[in-house]
Amino acid sequence: MGQQNLILFLNRLLSNYFVIYVKLHRYKWFAKGEHIFQLQHIFEKLYTVWKEDIDMLADHILAKDGKPFATMIKYVKQASIEEATADDEEEEMIAKLSEDLSKIYQEIEEIGLKRAKEANDELTLQILLSFQQKVSHYIWRFKAFYK
Repeated sequence: MGQQNLILFLNRLLSNYFVIYVKLHRYKWFAKGEHIFQLQHIFEKLYTVWKEDIDMLADHILAKDGKPFATMIKYVKQASIEEATADDEEEEMIAKLSEDLSKIYQEIEEIGLKRAKEANDELTLQILLSFQQKVSHYIWRFKAFYK
């Protein structure tokens, strides 16, 4: 049961990553305002990193004999964050991404790490800590953007 709960969490994380991946593309395409070029660069860099993490996460689920989710309907349904629904202003985009990333960080902390420890799964624990570190870095960058 411990491995199954861990795989369920990993699929939820994968779903959140896919929702943000699509959201980052949307934000890059519709960015406007004073910081348009900076934001487009940041969003593109982040979705490139994000894609690598999505692939790593899906491969890890497969290596654990799990089945990674693989449809947009499943991602949106299983994600704990919402997809972008409006063409937001730059401050709203940054605030929403900060909120989404904070939620992912918190879920890794409160659910993922706990389940990896319960399953005595050191590799998953290290992967989640690595993801958490990356997420923390982008939370810091987005929060610092308007200070």
